[in-house]
Amino acid sequence: MSKNIKSLFLVLFATLLLAGCFDSSPGALKGTWASNGVLPMRIAFREGETESMGLIEKVTYHFDGQSVLVTYTEGMAKGTSARFVLNGPAFMQGFGSTFHKISD
Repeated sequence: MSKNIKSLFLVLFATLLLAGCFDSSPGALKGTWASNGVLPMRIAFREGETESMGLIEKVTYHFDGQSVLVTYTEGMAKGTSARFVLNGPAFMQGFGSTFHKISD
């Protein structure tokens, strides 16, 4: 019996740990960002979704310090992830470009 309780506890702990790692909130990414590089781009991060080039896609956010892994859960990019690295409150790196925040 105690072995079953121990196994159940481990499963519950792992579930809670994973639930804490992925979030629908964009945190510090929230808002609209723009890059002026070779490929000018705008991307908006909202609760559970992103919008870029007219496409709205469902996502989850995984935070690791200043790094945010955005994983697409639906749409054309389903199953893929993109990493964004925050460089202060108004700048970030992503898709090989530097983005600046243009609105909250």
